[in-house]
Amino acid sequence: MSAHLAHGLGTDPVEPDWAPLTDDEVTDVVGADTRVVWRSPRPLSAAAVVERDGRRLFVKRHHVAVRSPAGLAEEHAFLRHLREHGAPVVEVLHTAARGAWTYEVHSTGAGEDLYRDALSWSPFRSPAHARAAGAALARLHLAARGFDAPRRRVQPLVASFTVFAARDPREALDRFLDARPRLASGIRRFPWRQDMRRVLLPLHERLAPHLSGLEPLWTHNDWHASNLLWGPDGQVSTVLDFGMSDRTTAVHDLATAIERNAVQWLRPGYPVREADVTALVDGYRSVRPLTAVESAALPELLPLVHAEFALSELGYFHGVTRSAQNTRLAYEYCVGHAEWFTGEDGRHLLDVVARAVGAERGRSTAGTVR
Repeated sequence: MSAHLAHGLGTDPVEPDWAPLTDDEVTDVVGADTRVVWRSPRPLSAAAVVERDGRRLFVKRHHVAVRSPAGLAEEHAFLRHLREHGAPVVEVLHTAARGAWTYEVHSTGAGEDLYRDALSWSPFRSPAHARAAGAALARLHLAARGFDAPRRRVQPLVASFTVFAARDPREALDRFLDARPRLASGIRRFPWRQDMRRVLLPLHERLAPHLSGLEPLWTHNDWHASNLLWGPDGQVSTVLDFGMSDRTTAVHDLATAIERNAVQWLRPGYPVREADVTALVDGYRSVRPLTAVESAALPELLPLVHAEFALSELGYFHGVTRSAQNTRLAYEYCVGHAEWFTGEDGRHLLDVVARAVGAERGRSTAGTVR
């Protein structure tokens, strides 16, 4: 077994999808006498902190089937916009293509990586961190205004909002699959049409009346504690990892933050951190108050917010890493996360979210996201 293990879709460390970065290859990409000082346990790419001439940098390697140079350019343009508008994000220093691999080199950012080894679905250490994260997300959304690039090109591992932003999600899902042959091939082994009718469509019916009032916005789409660096004052000092970013809506990003951080999906019973939910939402609203439509949409969007990314993961695991086990888990998360919200614990969480934003569940207006 490799000495370098990665996080998987459960609690146990696993063999990484991609071989760890070596000193030789980071020297080739960054320059002479570069060495790896820390390797990330995140599973979907090979990433490391490297050192050269006393300076630390962050290097990430992708297979070209996951991120081409053109695919990276989309998120890097967003990062440049955010930096120009005062957001605390890393600086993109260099990209390189080497055969089947695409590399990106970033600054490491300011602050302490308090959650560096935490699983992605781990909770915040405290409600104070949750509140700080919510406020930082709102500031990021304010900085994102004016970035009017279209949605990203079709590629794996992007958290989009197209299928469930549509008036007819069944037609939208057919188009989604047509554009993604690897996903279409992998999903055939599962009862996805039945599960769409049974679980996802009823949830969409509750969301649909609010969609027309949600303004499009480029968003982070993977807002969890381990993608944030922290200052000594307990505030977020740097935001990391825009690999899943795309044009969605602010409320989609806030729902993602709740889904990623407040529900402990990897523990039996999926315990919920209610205090963190309230603190996260309060922190967000202290910087960027939600509109009435956004407040009404948030608890209805939350059950569906993981579904499209889980589909993207399914295509990645089936068509790129060719892991039958992870393909199955991605499908189960697509349906299972959504279905959990129809049970007692999930409905309670939605009520907690609705109270936090002062929404009355069931209020609606008609339309779709533009």
